Amino acid sequence: MKDAPTNASAKESEPRSRTVGILIFDDVEVLDFCGPFEVFATARPAGEHSDAPPLFTAVTIAEAMRTVTCRGGLLVQPNATIADHPPLDVLVVPGGQGTRRERHNERVLDWIAAQDRSTELTTSVCTGAFLLAEQGLLDGRRATTHWGSVDWMRSEYPGVTMLGDQRVVDEGRIITSAGVSAGIDMSLHVVARLHGRETAAWTARRMEYDWHPTA
Repeated sequence: MKDAPTNASAKESEPRSRTVGILIFDDVEVLDFCGPFEVFATARPAGEHSDAPPLFTAVTIAEAMRTVTCRGGLLVQPNATIADHPPLDVLVVPGGQGTRRERHNERVLDWIAAQDRSTELTTSVCTGAFLLAEQGLLDGRRATTHWGSVDWMRSEYPGVTMLGDQRVVDEGRIITSAGVSAGIDMSLHVVARLHGRETAAWTARRMEYDWHPTA
């Protein structure tokens, strides 16, 4: 009879946990960041339940360690700041009315660009795409954003090919998504890319989310 695997070999076979940093700021759209947070906090290998080792650790990150006032008045205390956070494997930049201000915030924009140089994936939800575009991260790429801001992005960033009919646009290292709830689809797409479609489908099922992958 074969010996049972030791604890050490069992651990070696477990998928590596990745850290997902989710930027938040005043007037951020709630579902833009909470949707991805829920996906990454929920994701476990297909068939496993909540006591299984997590595939991701989701961390909210703000410019300063203070309460962030989100759209609708929701108050959120960030886990970390842009000056003090764990190394990130995946970056999520959400949208909301606050992006109109943050696209002129050089400190935050420089931080996004610095993270993009080291992350495995850089992603955006809704008008978070504007913050990526401000740093030239979308130049020469296809991208999407909230349907109400597609034309605005086309006029502001002519070097970006905007797609107004896609919920998720995957350009390799950079993935953008349309507005609000589309961030859930984008995050499930990331789970599928990194851990397989079966795991992403299992995550969606656990969330009671009707997921229809497009790629």
